[in-house]
Formats: sequence, structure tokens, C-alpha cells
Amino acid sequence: MATIRPAPIESLEAYKHLSPDSGFPIVIHPNYNPKIKTHVPPDPPHKEFKPSKDRGSYADPEKKTLFAIAKPVDLTESIGTELKNVQLSQLNNQQLDELAALVNERGVVFFRDQDLTTERQVEIFEYFGTLDKHTTQKDGKHFIVRGSNADWRTVHKYTPWPMTEFHSDTSFEINPPSYSLLRMEEHPKVGGDTAWVSGYGLYDELSPNIQRLLEELHAVHTSRFQYDTTIDYFNDKPNRPPIDTHHPAVRTHPVTGLKSLNVNLAYCTGFAELKKAESDALLQFLNLHIHSSDDHYVRWKWAVGSIALWDNRVTLHRVIPGNYPSGARRGIRTTVFGEKPFYDPKSEGRQQRAERLLTGTKA
Repeated sequence: MATIRPAPIESLEAYKHLSPDSGFPIVIHPNYNPKIKTHVPPDPPHKEFKPSKDRGSYADPEKKTLFAIAKPVDLTESIGTELKNVQLSQLNNQQLDELAALVNERGVVFFRDQDLTTERQVEIFEYFGTLDKHTTQKDGKHFIVRGSNADWRTVHKYTPWPMTEFHSDTSFEINPPSYSLLRMEEHPKVGGDTAWVSGYGLYDELSPNIQRLLEELHAVHTSRFQYDTTIDYFNDKPNRPPIDTHHPAVRTHPVTGLKSLNVNLAYCTGFAELKKAESDALLQFLNLHIHSSDDHYVRWKWAVGSIALWDNRVTLHRVIPGNYPSGARRGIRTTVFGEKPFYDPKSEGRQQRAERLLTGTKA
């Protein structure tokens, strides 16, 4: 399968418009690239639908059948569990349901030295729900993920999309993804790690006043910056036109019933109910909040045969850019649609629930 590789930074449209005074590009946005205006996406935007009931809802809360064959090792208090002594490919449906529930709770679950094939990976995700298709995905059932050794801090001057920022996969969709799985087929010995941060933890660490403010807001999610950058920098052709959505800034997870911060830095541009300056200031604060939440953060060092399975509804993630050889990182990702994000005012935060259970107070 042919894969589109990123263009060198000098080939960006911006580099065709240099200032005679500084020698640097005079534009910071790729709209001067005629390819953006002339591209006609072949597919329509996704329409809202109601997915099947989450598989985590069917699980035994104690996960007895899963833990009978797999040893769980929590990597941090807040997020991330590695399952040892088990092959994901061999799990039955009951164990897969319990795995889904574990991912709901821990955000991301890891495996090493796996024998999983692409065919079995797709089969498992078809069990989890309806397969999603990324906006640049060529194959109907899976997506190839790579890394990059580009100088991202320079690239960001000339492309509008912060490609390496914390995000939840295609959060701009009306039905954003629930589960994603990435299985690594090629990887450098050093570099190319992925980091996740817990949406549960991000919500809990906010003051009650800020929690209440965000619970009343809708975050503006857009694919427009990704769309433009995909054409200008990656020389690729998105399947669907750009889309803008307003999702609750705090969402309730349908299985755990817990509140999670639903704002990310790659696709969110502000808040629908706020004025521009207010919106910018709140987004700037959340940028700092997300990047400083080390106590709700886990970083995974990949190897060939490693797997990460995560819940996009309660985590953000980002690949860590590195200087490894170009083309040395290749993974297969599958994703399924989730429900349209919602906020239930009767739901509770994870810390709030823990304190309630400790004191024996009823919900």
C-alpha cells in the first residue's frame, strides 16, 4: 500500500513567498496553495447516528475472566495499564468486553510482544463497534500511522494545524471515535514514543469554579486546519470536506458515568458561548493545564509487536517528535465510532466518586 510521506519544509507553499528583507516566508498560512482551493473531496461528511451499546457495558466489573489469564500492571496511579502474559488475539468475547471496561477506566491499555494480525485486529474492532474511517484513510478498515523527524516548531509557523499537539482522534466528528488501537510493525530503537493524559484527571485537577464554568460551555472543534495542512504539507487529499462541531467542554462517559475534560489542543479553537478574548485566554490556560498534568500522564516506549488500546473519550494523546530515520516508524490503527458527546449534570468526577465511596455516601 502506497503511503503519502510528508514534504520537506522547503516545499511548503509558504516557502515560495519569501520576504526580500528577512529571507523568510511572508505568509504563515497555506491558503496561498492553490491545491487547497481546487481539491474536491470525494465523500460527504459523516452524518450523526446512534452506535450500538458500548461493549464495556456488558463486562463483569471485577473482570474475572480477563484477569484469570492476564496480569494487569498499572503504570501510573491515574492512567495506563499494561496487560502481561496474554495474547490479545486469543481473547474471547467476554474477555474483550472486560478489556473494553478496563480501557474505559484506565484510559489506555498496553500489550507487548503480540502476534496480532491486521485481519484479527479488524475483527476485534468490528466486534467493538462500527469502524471509523480517517479523513485521509485509503483502506476502508485500517489506517497507517507513521512518525516524523521534521522540525515541528518551525513547521507550525507555516501551517495552521498543530500536528503534534495533544488531541483526541478526529474529535471534530459528530460521532467522534470511542476506541482506537495502534499496533506497531516497524519502529526505531529510540524515539517515536506516544504520551497519553487522562481526561478524568484533567477535570479533577481544576478548581470547582472552573469546573462549573466548563460544564456550561461547548468547545468548538474543527477539521479545517487539519484539512489545509494535509494538502499543503503532506501533499495528500482528504476524503471528506472540513467540518465544525460544538461538543460539551466536559463530557460524561457512557459506561463509567464519570466526567472528563473534552477539550484538546489540535482541533479545538475556542468556546461557543464566550467572546474571542475570553475564549483565547481560557484555551491558553487549558494548554498549560494539559501540558503540566504530569500526575495524569503516561508515556509509552514502542517496540515491534507492541499495542496500545485507548478510549478517545477520556484521554488525549500525542506522538513525541524525534530525530529517528525517516520511514522507521509504521503502525496499523483501527478505530470505531462512539456516541455523540453528551454532558449529564448528575454525573460525577473520578475523585469525587472515590471520596464518596470512601465515606459511604450515596450518589
